[in-house]
Amino acid sequence: MEENKRQSAGATRTQLTAVGDLRRSWQSWAEDHIDYQKQNPFSNDSKPVTKSVHPQRGDPIYGRPPEGSKTEQRGKDAHTHVGKEVEELCLIMRNIGEKGEDGNVRVTFQQLFETYVTISNKVVGILLRARKYGLVQFEGEMLWQGKDDNVIITLLE
Repeated sequence: MEENKRQSAGATRTQLTAVGDLRRSWQSWAEDHIDYQKQNPFSNDSKPVTKSVHPQRGDPIYGRPPEGSKTEQRGKDAHTHVGKEVEELCLIMRNIGEKGEDGNVRVTFQQLFETYVTISNKVVGILLRARKYGLVQFEGEMLWQGKDDNVIITLLE
């Protein structure tokens, strides 16, 4: 009989500990959420006292996700992925293009589009990024399939 009481008391303590841990975990999450909402400019919390000061233009952290956040990691991963696509585009240009007298490889937009579109549907976006990095050169702001088929793209690297 006493052994049953001890087992019952031990089980109750275990349950209380589990409930206490669950309560502490929930409380921690709730506090973190409140802090996050204070920084969220789209929050409905209209009390100006609880709003934190947001970074202003020119501040190094302005327009950037919180350090160590999942958003920051996704941005870094996307940057790496786009960098690899730019490298792949340059490699394809070397393979299908013709070398000019100045040593630079040249290819028409149509030729590049027809080859690269089987690999990725982001040909123009990757070309624009490659131009931003100074790796390719072409006339015009944007290239349109059909209209700009004869535009020559030069690989500068």
